Amino acid sequence: MVFKVSILPIIRVIAATFVHVAFVAFILILNIALGNFPTIYWIQILYYSFCMFVFSLAFTYATSSMVVFFKDLTQIINIVLQVGVWAAPIMWSIKQFPEKYRIFIKLNPVYYIINGYRTALYEKTWFWQDFYSTMYFWIITIGVFALGILIFKRLKPHFADVL
Repeated sequence: MVFKVSILPIIRVIAATFVHVAFVAFILILNIALGNFPTIYWIQILYYSFCMFVFSLAFTYATSSMVVFFKDLTQIINIVLQVGVWAAPIMWSIKQFPEKYRIFIKLNPVYYIINGYRTALYEKTWFWQDFYSTMYFWIITIGVFALGILIFKRLKPHFADVL
């Protein structure tokens, strides 16, 4: 039976997108309940959700094919993601750090998405107003995506031998 293996990472990311949409809906409802009513800037949430989808897909392609050969890599990825959640300014503000150290936090591509949600909901600025961060994010994402596709295509013929 012929099965297109390359759709498996996409299916995995689409499944995770449903959880993401539920949390975004929760945040929007919570904002409305707290008196932060919708503005035109909230439309950017669709853009930042798309950014998260593409970055997650790129990361998934880069790691999913390697996990087939190195089963323990899943545990390492989980640890790295856990550290990444605490290292990204999700539950804290970047303004807590001195100006000279903020650049290191901004190098994390997820910072762009997190900051984007904040600016769309609270600061009311458009994503194109921070041109350099937008370009940095998309260059990194496209690079990870290209690397992921390359790794996936090179390892794909060997999947049947390992699985």
